[in-house]
Amino acid sequence: MRMILMAAVAAATLSAPALATGKMKCDVKPEDRKPIEELKAELVKQGWTVAKAKVDGGCYEVYGVMPETGRVEAYFHPVTFEKLFVEQRGKVLFKKG
Repeated sequence: MRMILMAAVAAATLSAPALATGKMKCDVKPEDRKPIEELKAELVKQGWTVAKAKVDGGCYEVYGVMPETGRVEAYFHPVTFEKLFVEQRGKVLFKKG
């Protein structure tokens, strides 16, 4: 019985979306997204230091330093670059809607 349970857990883990955190979801086709480099450039203009940016849940996830709050994890819409979610050390600073 234990082997069956372990196999079921392994199968569920392998079928889950790769590295999606579930914090935000953006239903945008990859070909409709603006280049992530454009978002990074826009954030730098606003005073951010961008450490890492990637796609997560279809949204753009950015790890960086905001001038007014310090180190954050933030999500942006991949077409409009609208800020959707900002978190700092587990504390939600902003969440759209």
